[in-house]
Amino acid sequence: MTPTEHEKVNMREMNMKTSFFVPALIGALLVSLTSFTAFAQPEKNKHKDLQNGAKAYLLEAIGDRHNQDNIVIEVADIDDRIAIPSCPTDFQYHADSEALAQSYISVRVSCKQNDWYVFTNARVLRTRTIAVTAGMISPGTVLTSENLRLADIEINRLRHTAYNDIKPLIGARMKHRVRQGQPIQANMLCFVCEGDRITISAQLSGMQVKTAGIAQQDGVIGDNIEVLNASSRKSVIAEVASVQEVVVRL
Repeated sequence: MTPTEHEKVNMREMNMKTSFFVPALIGALLVSLTSFTAFAQPEKNKHKDLQNGAKAYLLEAIGDRHNQDNIVIEVADIDDRIAIPSCPTDFQYHADSEALAQSYISVRVSCKQNDWYVFTNARVLRTRTIAVTAGMISPGTVLTSENLRLADIEINRLRHTAYNDIKPLIGARMKHRVRQGQPIQANMLCFVCEGDRITISAQLSGMQVKTAGIAQQDGVIGDNIEVLNASSRKSVIAEVASVQEVVVRL
Protein backbone atom coordinates (compact mmCIF):
# COMPACT_ATOMS: atom_id res chain seq x y z
CA MET A 1 0.00 0.00 0.00
CA THR A 2 1.41 3.39 -0.93
CA PRO A 3 1.89 6.26 1.60
CA THR A 4 -0.97 8.09 -0.03
CA GLU A 5 -3.28 5.16 0.45
CA HIS A 6 -2.20 4.88 4.12
CA GLU A 7 -3.11 8.54 4.67
CA LYS A 8 -6.55 8.03 3.12
CA VAL A 9 -7.23 5.05 5.41
CA ASN A 10 -6.15 7.02 8.52
CA MET A 11 -8.34 9.96 7.52
CA ARG A 12 -11.38 7.66 7.15
CA GLU A 13 -10.73 6.18 10.62
CA MET A 14 -10.42 9.68 12.16
CA ASN A 15 -13.64 10.82 10.52
CA MET A 16 -15.45 7.75 11.84
CA LYS A 17 -14.16 8.42 15.37
CA THR A 18 -15.08 12.10 15.13
CA SER A 19 -18.56 11.31 13.87
CA PHE A 20 -19.01 9.05 16.90
CA PHE A 21 -17.47 11.25 19.65
CA VAL A 22 -18.74 14.73 18.65
CA PRO A 23 -22.46 13.90 19.02
CA ALA A 24 -21.69 12.08 22.27
CA LEU A 25 -19.76 15.12 23.56
CA ILE A 26 -22.54 17.52 22.56
CA GLY A 27 -25.08 15.28 24.27
CA ALA A 28 -23.03 15.22 27.45
CA LEU A 29 -22.72 19.02 27.40
CA LEU A 30 -26.48 19.42 26.93
CA VAL A 31 -27.16 17.08 29.83
CA SER A 32 -24.69 19.01 32.02
CA LEU A 33 -26.18 22.38 31.01
CA THR A 34 -29.71 21.13 31.68
CA SER A 35 -28.67 19.79 35.06
CA PHE A 36 -26.95 23.09 35.95
CA THR A 37 -30.00 25.11 34.89
CA ALA A 38 -32.30 22.84 36.86
CA PHE A 39 -30.02 23.26 39.88
CA ALA A 40 -29.58 27.02 39.51
CA GLN A 41 -33.28 27.76 39.18
CA PRO A 42 -34.30 26.26 42.56
CA GLU A 43 -31.33 28.02 44.19
CA LYS A 44 -32.47 31.33 42.72
CA ASN A 45 -35.99 30.66 43.97
CA LYS A 46 -34.64 29.95 47.47
CA HIS A 47 -32.94 33.35 47.57
CA LYS A 48 -36.14 35.05 46.42
CA ASP A 49 -38.22 33.13 48.96
CA LEU A 50 -35.97 34.29 51.82
CA GLN A 51 -36.22 37.91 50.65
CA ASN A 52 -40.01 37.67 50.48
CA GLY A 53 -40.05 36.03 53.91
CA ALA A 54 -37.98 38.87 55.39
CA LYS A 55 -40.35 41.43 53.86
CA ALA A 56 -43.45 39.65 55.24
CA TYR A 57 -41.81 39.44 58.67
CA LEU A 58 -41.04 43.18 58.73
CA LEU A 59 -44.52 44.15 57.55
CA GLU A 60 -46.03 42.18 60.43
CA ALA A 61 -43.46 43.34 63.00
CA ILE A 62 -43.84 47.02 62.07
CA GLY A 63 -47.60 46.78 61.53
CA ASP A 64 -48.68 47.73 65.04
CA ARG A 65 -46.21 50.60 65.19
CA HIS A 66 -47.08 52.73 62.19
CA ASN A 67 -50.78 53.46 62.87
CA GLN A 68 -52.16 55.04 59.69
CA ASP A 69 -48.80 55.56 58.02
CA ASN A 70 -47.95 53.93 54.69
CA ILE A 71 -45.10 51.41 54.73
CA VAL A 72 -42.96 50.38 51.75
CA ILE A 73 -40.22 47.77 52.35
CA GLU A 74 -37.38 46.99 49.94
CA VAL A 75 -35.26 43.94 50.85
CA ALA A 76 -31.74 43.78 49.39
CA ASP A 77 -30.89 40.82 47.16
CA ILE A 78 -29.15 37.95 48.94
CA ASP A 79 -25.80 37.14 47.31
CA ASP A 80 -26.33 34.38 44.70
CA ARG A 81 -23.05 32.76 45.80
CA ILE A 82 -24.53 31.93 49.21
CA ALA A 83 -25.86 28.35 49.24
CA ILE A 84 -29.21 28.08 51.02
CA PRO A 85 -29.94 24.70 52.60
CA SER A 86 -33.29 23.01 52.95
CA CYS A 87 -35.01 23.78 56.24
CA PRO A 88 -37.78 21.31 57.15
CA THR A 89 -38.77 23.38 60.18
CA ASP A 90 -39.03 26.61 58.10
CA PHE A 91 -36.72 29.57 58.33
CA GLN A 92 -36.96 32.03 61.23
CA TYR A 93 -36.62 35.81 60.88
CA HIS A 94 -35.52 38.25 63.56
CA ALA A 95 -34.63 41.95 63.91
CA ASP A 96 -33.88 43.98 67.04
CA SER A 97 -37.03 45.65 68.34
CA GLU A 98 -35.28 49.04 68.54
CA ALA A 99 -34.26 48.77 64.87
CA LEU A 100 -37.88 48.39 63.73
CA ALA A 101 -38.35 52.16 64.03
CA GLN A 102 -35.36 52.91 61.78
CA SER A 103 -35.13 53.34 58.02
CA TYR A 104 -32.55 50.58 57.53
CA ILE A 105 -33.03 47.24 59.28
CA SER A 106 -30.84 44.13 59.38
CA VAL A 107 -32.83 40.88 59.46
CA ARG A 108 -31.33 37.57 60.60
CA VAL A 109 -32.62 34.57 58.66
CA SER A 110 -31.85 31.21 60.31
CA CYS A 111 -32.70 27.52 60.38
CA LYS A 112 -32.55 25.94 63.85
CA GLN A 113 -32.30 22.43 62.49
CA ASN A 114 -28.85 22.90 60.96
CA ASP A 115 -27.58 26.07 62.73
CA TRP A 116 -27.45 27.90 59.40
CA TYR A 117 -28.07 31.66 59.21
CA VAL A 118 -27.56 34.70 56.98
CA PHE A 119 -28.24 38.44 57.35
CA THR A 120 -30.15 40.51 54.83
CA ASN A 121 -30.80 44.25 54.85
CA ALA A 122 -34.04 46.10 54.23
CA ARG A 123 -34.94 49.74 53.61
CA VAL A 124 -38.20 50.90 55.16
CA LEU A 125 -39.92 53.92 53.65
CA ARG A 126 -42.60 55.43 55.91
CA THR A 127 -44.97 57.95 54.37
CA ARG A 128 -48.12 59.74 55.50
CA THR A 129 -50.93 61.16 53.36
CA ILE A 130 -51.10 64.83 54.30
CA ALA A 131 -51.99 68.25 52.90
CA VAL A 132 -49.28 70.00 50.87
CA THR A 133 -49.11 73.21 48.88
CA ALA A 134 -50.30 73.01 45.27
CA GLY A 135 -48.07 75.93 44.27
CA MET A 136 -45.90 78.74 45.62
CA ILE A 137 -47.66 80.53 48.50
CA SER A 138 -46.74 83.99 49.78
CA PRO A 139 -46.90 85.19 53.41
CA GLY A 140 -50.39 86.34 54.42
CA THR A 141 -52.16 84.13 51.85
CA VAL A 142 -55.50 82.76 53.03
CA LEU A 143 -55.60 79.06 52.19
CA THR A 144 -58.28 77.70 49.86
CA SER A 145 -58.91 74.29 48.32
CA GLU A 146 -57.21 75.53 45.14
CA ASN A 147 -53.77 75.97 46.69
CA LEU A 148 -53.81 72.70 48.65
CA ARG A 149 -53.70 69.01 47.71
CA LEU A 150 -53.04 65.65 49.37
CA ALA A 151 -49.76 63.78 48.87
CA ASP A 152 -47.71 60.98 50.44
CA ILE A 153 -44.76 62.53 52.29
CA GLU A 154 -41.87 60.80 54.09
CA ILE A 155 -42.45 61.02 57.84
CA ASN A 156 -38.86 62.05 58.55
CA ARG A 157 -39.57 65.31 56.68
CA LEU A 158 -42.21 66.29 59.25
CA ARG A 159 -41.12 68.23 62.31
CA HIS A 160 -44.43 69.72 63.45
CA THR A 161 -48.13 68.82 63.41
CA ALA A 162 -49.27 67.97 59.87
CA TYR A 163 -52.83 67.75 58.53
CA ASN A 164 -54.35 64.72 56.81
CA ASP A 165 -57.38 66.67 55.56
CA ILE A 166 -57.68 69.85 53.52
CA LYS A 167 -61.04 71.11 54.84
CA PRO A 168 -59.86 72.17 58.33
CA LEU A 169 -57.15 74.32 56.72
CA ILE A 170 -59.49 76.44 54.61
CA GLY A 171 -59.32 80.03 55.84
CA ALA A 172 -56.04 79.68 57.73
CA ARG A 173 -53.32 82.18 56.89
CA MET A 174 -49.79 81.34 55.78
CA LYS A 175 -47.09 83.00 57.89
CA HIS A 176 -44.12 82.33 55.60
CA ARG A 177 -43.34 81.94 51.92
CA VAL A 178 -43.68 78.27 51.00
CA ARG A 179 -42.71 76.47 47.79
CA GLN A 180 -44.85 73.99 45.86
CA GLY A 181 -45.23 70.52 47.37
CA GLN A 182 -44.30 71.63 50.89
CA PRO A 183 -46.12 69.80 53.72
CA ILE A 184 -48.50 72.11 55.59
CA GLN A 185 -47.43 72.11 59.25
CA ALA A 186 -48.76 73.96 62.28
CA ASN A 187 -45.73 76.25 62.62
CA MET A 188 -46.46 77.73 59.17
CA LEU A 189 -50.01 78.85 59.97
CA CYS A 190 -52.20 80.99 62.10
CA PHE A 191 -55.94 80.40 62.22
CA VAL A 192 -56.04 83.44 64.45
CA CYS A 193 -53.20 85.90 63.90
CA GLU A 194 -51.86 88.59 66.20
CA GLY A 195 -53.84 91.81 65.79
CA ASP A 196 -56.91 90.06 64.29
CA ARG A 197 -60.33 91.20 65.44
CA ILE A 198 -62.00 88.02 66.67
CA THR A 199 -65.09 86.72 68.45
CA ILE A 200 -64.67 85.59 72.06
CA SER A 201 -67.21 82.97 73.14
CA ALA A 202 -67.92 81.82 76.70
CA GLN A 203 -70.47 79.67 78.51
CA LEU A 204 -71.93 81.55 81.50
CA SER A 205 -74.80 80.15 83.63
CA GLY A 206 -75.97 77.93 80.80
CA MET A 207 -75.89 80.81 78.35
CA GLN A 208 -73.44 81.43 75.58
CA VAL A 209 -71.96 84.92 75.69
CA LYS A 210 -70.06 86.43 72.78
CA THR A 211 -68.05 89.59 72.58
CA ALA A 212 -65.48 91.17 70.31
CA GLY A 213 -61.79 90.89 71.01
CA ILE A 214 -58.32 91.40 69.58
CA ALA A 215 -55.79 88.56 69.36
CA GLN A 216 -52.51 89.26 71.12
CA GLN A 217 -50.81 86.15 69.71
CA ASP A 218 -50.83 83.84 66.72
CA GLY A 219 -52.51 80.48 67.19
CA VAL A 220 -53.73 77.35 65.43
CA ILE A 221 -56.80 75.36 66.43
CA GLY A 222 -56.35 73.98 69.94
CA ASP A 223 -53.78 76.58 71.02
CA ASN A 224 -54.38 78.74 74.09
CA ILE A 225 -53.57 82.36 73.31
CA GLU A 226 -53.93 85.75 74.95
CA VAL A 227 -56.80 87.88 73.67
CA LEU A 228 -57.97 91.37 74.63
CA ASN A 229 -61.65 91.97 75.38
CA ALA A 230 -62.50 94.96 73.21
CA SER A 231 -65.20 96.18 75.66
CA SER A 232 -63.52 95.73 79.05
CA ARG A 233 -59.97 96.09 77.75
CA LYS A 234 -59.00 93.11 79.90
CA SER A 235 -56.84 90.25 78.67
CA VAL A 236 -57.97 86.62 78.96
CA ILE A 237 -56.59 83.28 77.86
CA ALA A 238 -58.78 81.56 75.29
CA GLU A 239 -58.58 78.49 73.09
CA VAL A 240 -58.56 78.86 69.31
CA ALA A 241 -61.70 77.08 68.11
CA SER A 242 -61.76 78.04 64.43
CA VAL A 243 -60.76 80.81 62.07
CA GLN A 244 -61.45 84.14 63.85
CA GLU A 245 -63.06 82.55 66.94
CA VAL A 246 -61.74 81.69 70.40
CA VAL A 247 -63.44 80.12 73.42
CA VAL A 248 -62.97 81.02 77.09
CA ARG A 249 -63.30 78.02 79.40
CA LEU A 250 -65.01 79.26 82.60
